[in-house]
Amino acid sequence: MNTLFVLLGPTAVGKTELSLKIAEALGSPILNADSRQLYRDIPIGTAAPTAEQMQRVRHYFVGTLGLEEYYSAAAYEQQVMELLPTLFGETPGVLLSGGSMLYIDAVCRGIDDIPTVEEETRTLLRQRLDEEGLGRLCAELRLLDPEYYRKADLHNTQRIVHALEICYQTGRPYSSFLRQQTKQRPFRIIKIGLQRPREELFSRINQRALKMLENGFEQEARRVYPLRHLNSLNTVGYKEMFRYISGEWSLPQAIEKIQRNTRVYAKKQMTWFQRDADINWFRPDEEKEILDFVKQNSAD
Repeated sequence: MNTLFVLLGPTAVGKTELSLKIAEALGSPILNADSRQLYRDIPIGTAAPTAEQMQRVRHYFVGTLGLEEYYSAAAYEQQVMELLPTLFGETPGVLLSGGSMLYIDAVCRGIDDIPTVEEETRTLLRQRLDEEGLGRLCAELRLLDPEYYRKADLHNTQRIVHALEICYQTGRPYSSFLRQQTKQRPFRIIKIGLQRPREELFSRINQRALKMLENGFEQEARRVYPLRHLNSLNTVGYKEMFRYISGEWSLPQAIEKIQRNTRVYAKKQMTWFQRDADINWFRPDEEKEILDFVKQNSAD
């Protein structure tokens, strides 16, 4: 039976190397489910797969979007579902790997058709974002749609603005459009979750921020600084570096904020994933057990 294996877990838990080994065992490409790695020109700040890794295993949905392009979980669901029949024609087991909760749910559960936002509404919200800031919009979302507010990534400007656009245009909470019943998929879904002790994960997050700096993250951030108004760059890492580049923060202060905000995001990911009873949990160092698990479920 065709099977979609989904490797998931919080940021910095260790998905990348393991995803390569699982993909090689399956003879599968990797479908990226990290919403920021879809964008070109920011590989360091998004911890995107390296050229060597992408040569080792074919990847989809990495570096396919320009920074100015709009994208959504609904578009991701549609494109993955269009691609999978071709990939299943090559191998009965395909790997999807990442940590973006909404993107993973879009493929595994499906999302409802969400109304197209009219340009007038979009312009109004962009203007309010510029004039009032993201914090004010988050506070409004908390009033209009407390259910979505509780699970939203409050650092993700694009998603906060889009949720408010839907609230404004339809008069309904954005969460009311999110599917409550799981769509039936013509393939099995096997979820593999990676977890580490919290302090160990947080230490890895702190070290990764320093490693990014060593790898040229400041230069990358300076290169895209003129585009800092774009939604694709309103994310942890770039926002803090932009405040350093503008002279508002020192570099050590920016790095400390990146580390802290990434830890906050990781906690949100862990809370989200822990609600999913279908996830089979492993430690990243249980490589043999994970590969055996994949092999066993590939043979069923």
